[in-house]
Amino acid sequence: MYEFNPILSLLAVDAGLRSIMISHGFKSSKQDFTFGPWKVTAAKNHIMKSKDVERLTEELNLPALPEMLFGDNILRIQHCDGFGIEFNAIDALKRIHNTDDTVQVACAQQWQESRVASEHPQEVARPYDWTFTTDYRGTLIGEEMQLKVAETTERINLEKLRAREQIVFFDEVLLFEDELHDHGVSMISVKIRVMPTSFFTLLRFFLRVDGVLIRINDTRLYHEAGQKYMLREFCTRESNIAELKSVPPSLYTDPNEIAQHLTFKLRECEKLEFPEQEPANDDLK
Repeated sequence: MYEFNPILSLLAVDAGLRSIMISHGFKSSKQDFTFGPWKVTAAKNHIMKSKDVERLTEELNLPALPEMLFGDNILRIQHCDGFGIEFNAIDALKRIHNTDDTVQVACAQQWQESRVASEHPQEVARPYDWTFTTDYRGTLIGEEMQLKVAETTERINLEKLRAREQIVFFDEVLLFEDELHDHGVSMISVKIRVMPTSFFTLLRFFLRVDGVLIRINDTRLYHEAGQKYMLREFCTRESNIAELKSVPPSLYTDPNEIAQHLTFKLRECEKLEFPEQEPANDDLK
């Protein structure tokens, strides 16, 4: 069990909040929260500058990038021995399938044509996933040791997560967002909550193409104190708008509400096992 000091925990969160810098209405912040052998870092910064967007567009070989790209935003969960996992926008974009197997709707052509005047007109005509759909599940970190990924039948106990338990730290980080030229929204964000005996992370990609479809890719990450692994579940839900006739349209814009009405397409469960430690490091546990 993590040895939490409630007073110190609240002070740590408060210190992070005091580090927020307000500039022209935008809050740029960086919070570090330590609990047990773990450290969470949540950084929120300004939208990526145009020159950096141009460079990244070339590196990723994509004709265009999301309108609001937060390249310096990050959520990192790192063990004191160096291994861990982080979530960032650049790696999320690398998981976009640069093919012509995309959502084919009338507004897709209109959306691409709208960018000809302002974004690499010689390239925009090339087929690519204009919805920015990504199946990103996080980036494993660690120079000497990393988490080991293995398939598992074990599932995250969501009922246990719904139980009332003190939340000692919470944050949410937006990685990118695009309004698809006023034809919907494509966005990905990650949130974390830390409890006295566990932590839970939800990385959510949400896509709504107005009049066409709604898609949600969720990655849930859970770790309980005393266990030598994390559980990671990835699932995809998707429905055409025509299949949602019985659902009030007011729910279409709320990922939390519409998720339960979408058709389940895929679930993959993994165990992120901690690397074996050298005997000399035993005193760190």
